[in-house]
Amino acid sequence: MIIAELAIFPTSEGVSVSKYVKEALKVIESSGLKHVTGGMATTIEAPDMETLFKVIEKAHKAIVDMGARRIHIDLRVDHRLDKDATIDSKLKTLT
Repeated sequence: MIIAELAIFPTSEGVSVSKYVKEALKVIESSGLKHVTGGMATTIEAPDMETLFKVIEKAHKAIVDMGARRIHIDLRVDHRLDKDATIDSKLKTLT
């Protein structure tokens, strides 16, 4: 399982970019992948890199289609190969 943290937003469209982030979130939600959105990023579980990148590509396209001229993407990936890891299992280790 891959756990990724994604922040994607335009940097060319003024100080409030929530309408763009909402469109990217619609893409993530429609993907069927488990995800948790926080104040600064969305954590996504994906079975493989290809699936993860397809969702990111679609989220990027949604923002491009809205007319954004410059888009910032932050991506952090935790790909555990030694055992199954999920968002929930990572959070359980903190309690």
